[in-house]
This record gives sequence, C-alpha cells and structure tokens, in this order.
Amino acid sequence: MASKASRKGMKAFVLIETAPGKTKAVKKELSRIAGGGEGLAHLDAVTGPYDFIAQIEAASLDAIGRLVTDAIGAIDGVTRTTTCVAVSLG
Repeated sequence: MASKASRKGMKAFVLIETAPGKTKAVKKELSRIAGGGEGLAHLDAVTGPYDFIAQIEAASLDAIGRLVTDAIGAIDGVTRTTTCVAVSLG
C-alpha cells in the first residue's frame, strides 16, 4: 500500500529557526500554509537549535524548493531554514 507522500511524489522535513519573540507569529503564518494539496503536511514546535520542524509534501524537488523559499522562508521572523529531503533506501 502506497503512503500519502509517495502518491504525491516527494516528502521533506524543514527545520525552521525564528527570531527572538517571533515564534508565535511564525507559527500562525505556518498554520496558514498547512492543509490542502501540496504543502505543509505537519508542523511540530521543538526544543533545541530549531523552533519548528515542518513536514512538507510536493510533486517534485522544484515544488519543495518553491514552498521553502517562497512561502516558509518569506515569513517575517523566519531567520533560517534547513531542508532535509526524504529518500528511499531500498
């Protein structure tokens, strides 16, 4: 049985750092991206060097790149993102 991500194409995890005092505002904007079709499938607030880990799903690597740069990276208060593309090892 194929997973939801494999039917869509690609899955990636985006590690998101925010500016001090901007975490709640960034969460609100990230929540607007979530849902429907390609995009942010799941969001967790985390402790450590990152503030959020977002799971995103898209049809292609280019679509993932556009989502990360045009939607997530453009949010006021996002200072840095690190994208980890999920791969199949066999």
